[in-house]
Amino acid sequence: MFAELPQQPADTLLSLIKLHNADERDAKIDLGVGVYRNENGQTPVFGAVKLAEQRLVDTQSSKSYLGPEGDVQFVASIATLALADAVSHERLAGLQTPGGTGALRLALELYVNNAPDGTIWVGTPTWPVHMSMLLSLGAKVSCFDYYDIASQQRIPGANLQAIAKAKRGDLILLHGCCHNPTGCNPDLAEWQAMATACETAGVIPLVDLAYHGLGEGLDEDAAGVRLMAKQLPEMLFAYSCDKNFGLYRDRVGAVFALCQNVDDSERVKSNFAVLARNNWSMPPDHGGAVVSAILRDQELRENWQSELQAMQERLVRLRLQLAAYGKVGSVDLRHLAQQTGMFAMLPLTPDAIVRLREKHAVYMVGNGRINVAGLLEQDVDRFVSALDDVSRA
Repeated sequence: MFAELPQQPADTLLSLIKLHNADERDAKIDLGVGVYRNENGQTPVFGAVKLAEQRLVDTQSSKSYLGPEGDVQFVASIATLALADAVSHERLAGLQTPGGTGALRLALELYVNNAPDGTIWVGTPTWPVHMSMLLSLGAKVSCFDYYDIASQQRIPGANLQAIAKAKRGDLILLHGCCHNPTGCNPDLAEWQAMATACETAGVIPLVDLAYHGLGEGLDEDAAGVRLMAKQLPEMLFAYSCDKNFGLYRDRVGAVFALCQNVDDSERVKSNFAVLARNNWSMPPDHGGAVVSAILRDQELRENWQSELQAMQERLVRLRLQLAAYGKVGSVDLRHLAQQTGMFAMLPLTPDAIVRLREKHAVYMVGNGRINVAGLLEQDVDRFVSALDDVSRA
């Protein structure tokens, strides 16, 4: 049996990690891996997380299963963090998941299972796992251009045009904030227009909220999903705590469906529970318990928000520092100041990206995506100089 399995191509990002780790040059820059790094090049554990973990060590009385729904206090806390008072939580069906990826999987599986003729609309470029997950589910997908790499700007009205083409019951996948991989987001006026268009056309949005608080702030980054929740009868959204709580390896997330009424909410909860049971049975507890402890304790919450704000401010500082160089070779860095979050896409050829790696020890994904948080402020000059060298050649 195993001899007949096809060899799968290596994951490009994992391959990049191996190349970076094998590089013995001291002055190497890793802009590929999508994790936050501080000015020391570390992905730190939040102080608030360490305090919450110690409290769990001191007080937790059991490691028994949570049940497929997970920690209900965690789920309720995330619903409030994401939506505030935008909608009655009685209309929400929520469930804890292993990371935002698990949340997306359940949301998409729920949709594909119950709307087999529905089309899922996806703006490109997008996070590669979005597409691989949709393909693995056998979903009907229609892609549209969201971002113009040459101009480094999103295409005006792209999401609205896709909604206008969709049929009633279709689903559109939207990035809640800090678009991955471009950093280019709809403004609030477009979120309002998208909410109205979805309501009129009967299109269901699935909002992927994976970087909440790393763009402009907690309230600002959630403004789009809150606006939609206030207006629409139904929607889905996936939430990740991996980045904004620094809990990458603990895999912490939640999936939510906004329903028209309580009865629908109960039906969706039962379907989420069955899907979860078939995928991972029970979610891991530790990370969710940590997040729940932080959000339910005023002191821990204030500490966490202060640490998150410092991360967000560092990202803004790096973007402004890069943007100040203006046009570097063929790359205009000024656009980075108008974008948010960890990622940006630079209009570089594959050959230029290879030369960045081989000549200058600068590592980035082959499509030109960079993780801004991978830069140290002391390395910005060297990165820009390398960029100038390869983009002129």
